[in-house]
This record gives sequence, C-alpha cells and structure tokens, in this order.
Amino acid sequence: MARKSVLIGISGGIDSAVAAAILIKQGFRTEGLYIRNGFATRAEVEAERVAEELDIPLHKIDLTSQFRNDIVEYFTSEYAAGSTPNPCIVCNKKIKFRYLLKEIEKREIDYLATGHYARIEERGGEKGFRLLRGVDTNKDQSYFLFELGQEVLGKTIFPNGEMKKGEIREMARGLDLGSFSERESQEICFIPDNNYRRFIEDFLVPSPFEPGNIVDKNGIIVGRHRGIHTVTIGQRKGLSIASERPYYVTEIDNKKNQVVVGRDEDQFFTGLVAERVSWSSSSPSHEKSLSARTQIRYRHKGVDSIITQMPEERNSVSVLFDTPQKAVAPGQAAVFYQEDAVIGGGWIAKGVRRG
Repeated sequence: MARKSVLIGISGGIDSAVAAAILIKQGFRTEGLYIRNGFATRAEVEAERVAEELDIPLHKIDLTSQFRNDIVEYFTSEYAAGSTPNPCIVCNKKIKFRYLLKEIEKREIDYLATGHYARIEERGGEKGFRLLRGVDTNKDQSYFLFELGQEVLGKTIFPNGEMKKGEIREMARGLDLGSFSERESQEICFIPDNNYRRFIEDFLVPSPFEPGNIVDKNGIIVGRHRGIHTVTIGQRKGLSIASERPYYVTEIDNKKNQVVVGRDEDQFFTGLVAERVSWSSSSPSHEKSLSARTQIRYRHKGVDSIITQMPEERNSVSVLFDTPQKAVAPGQAAVFYQEDAVIGGGWIAKGVRRG
C-alpha cells in the first residue's frame, strides 16, 4: 500500500518544524510549503534550514498581493473603524488553509498539516469532523481556527495537538532542531517589532487619524488621544490622564473620533452581540438557545453563556454571560465551546450591559 502523503506549512519556527518531523516519523511522505507574504524576515531562510535538516522538499508560493488585500487592508481598516482586529484568524481562513488546500489538490497530496496546537475528531457519517482544543491548554490555538469548515477539517492533520510545548522543545533538541527551540512564531507575522501603531501609520498614507478627545462615561473631557488606532479596549497605560484612580478604555467611537474611558467597574459587560457567525455543524434554531462557554479573546479563560440566534439577523447571535466580563472588544472573535469542542464562533459587534 502506498504511503499517505501530506503537505505541511513550514514557517521556520519550532512548532511547524517538529510537526513535520512527527509526520515523517509516522510514515507520511512529507513535503513542506512556505508562503511568502511580501514582508521580508528570516523566516524563509529558517524554513529552508528545516526542510534541509529533515530532508524534505520545500515548495514556495508568493501570496504578496493576496496577503495585502485580505489581511493587511483588513487589519488597518479595522483600526480605522475603531475595532480591534484579529489577523491570525482571518489569515488562517483566507490564506494559510485556503492555499494549503489548493496546493494539495494541485499536487495530488492526501492531507495538509500545520503546527497548530489543536485536535480534530472524526465522528463519522453526517456528523463529520469537529475541532477540539489542544492537549496543552496553555498553548491551545483552536480559538484561531474556528472558521475552518468541514472540507478543510477533513483534510487536515495537527501533529502537535496531542503534545505539550515542553515535549515539542525536547523533540526539537533530539532532532538537532534545538536552534529553533527559542524562536516562537510571531503573533502578528507582518509586524515583527510588534509596533502596530507605526505600521498602520506607514501603511495608511495619508493618515485618516487625527487627535481627539478622551471623555468619561458622562461625556466630560478628561484627556486627548493622538489617534483612535493608538488605543485598545481595556487599555490603562499610556492614556496620560491625571487621576487618583486609573481610567480604562471602554469604548472607541470612530464617528466622533473620541475615546470613552471609565473606572475598573465600568469595564464589565453582561453579554455581547456577535455577527458573521459560523457553526461547526448545523446552526441552532431561531426559537432555541444553547449553553456554551464563550471565549472573547485568545488568552481569555472563557465564560459560561447562553447563546441565542437573533431572528432578525440570520448570522448574528446574542450572548448572555453567567458572570460579567471585562473588555469586550468589537472586532475580536467570540468562540463557543462545549467541553473541548468548538461548536462555532463569530465576530464581536458590540458589548452589552444589562441592569
């Protein structure tokens, strides 16, 4: 019987390097794919080193134009709208997995793979596949993958999903990939210095941003901002407001070009509205609600919630938290879990306060 084949995305970091090594060890005929996004880093050289060390072919595709249109323009326009974008989620759907799937079809390869910390469970028949949290709860990346559909899940392998990060590092040392053990993939790969404010200002010329007022919940001016792209929901530091008690950003209003701040107790929301919701299987009926744990950002621990489809908006839901949550940021993803399984998710349109 011919060996099954797999094409793995190679970033040059430890996670994809070890994931490729695991696939080889499992007997897959393994090939690598490096995606050029138009931003020069050392990642391509390091991806070549990984492929050479593992003795696998490395294919390359240039997606500079697609990356600029689908990711960079989305990223900058969200900040201009006063929202907090999540480019990793969008990139996974529109760039990484989309083109890995295209490449395995073109090259007649059986599976695609990445170094993400997540798992896929095959349930058989009409139940299809479901996305699960990775075993390492500190590194779990299922949150970033909630938009992957059944076609992609059915063709995907996550070799690192059953592993802890410490085990990955140990494997890297044993495979003579130890030099990669200190290099983590960048959270925002196209902004290696993490100075997203400068990146946005350089990209959007002429700049749409202007200084404006910072106001409290009563509309009283308490300070000035130098552009709404310089603040995020929940931010405390860098506001330059003289006060005995700290202020936190609670709202960004791009139409008024103003930032609203409040005290710690003003940060709490009892729920949210999410738009462009996608479900891993079938969506709940308009009449019924479901219970799930909602994660409102990557490092959020999640909160038990009641999720209700909004009858007037087919792809929107209201989410009611069991306990109020801080810093609900429009533009971020709300991902819904039942135990370890992702059942769906959407994009936060607004936080809701009741009572």
